[in-house]
Amino acid sequence: MTTAAVRGPLTRDELLSLPAAVDVETAGRAFGIGRTTAYALVRNDQFPCKVIRAGRTVRVVTEDMLRVLSIAPGNSDGAGSSHPTPPENIPHHQR
Repeated sequence: MTTAAVRGPLTRDELLSLPAAVDVETAGRAFGIGRTTAYALVRNDQFPCKVIRAGRTVRVVTEDMLRVLSIAPGNSDGAGSSHPTPPENIPHHQR
């Protein structure tokens, strides 16, 4: 996926359709950060998910990026687990 033709943040569906690893610009779009900031974070080993370096090529692992963003195929809103945690003050047998 290239970012030259399309700008702005990626939608949930776009994120879920990404290949196993993406370029830094695409990963930056997923996090809502620009190209320069994304590359600076990679350079300083501060990118928020797993980065693979192969020579001068840098790729971001999509599975880890989705984990950090709390996006999974079963989540409709992209936030956290699709199974809510029961309140702790209710006895287990009443849950």
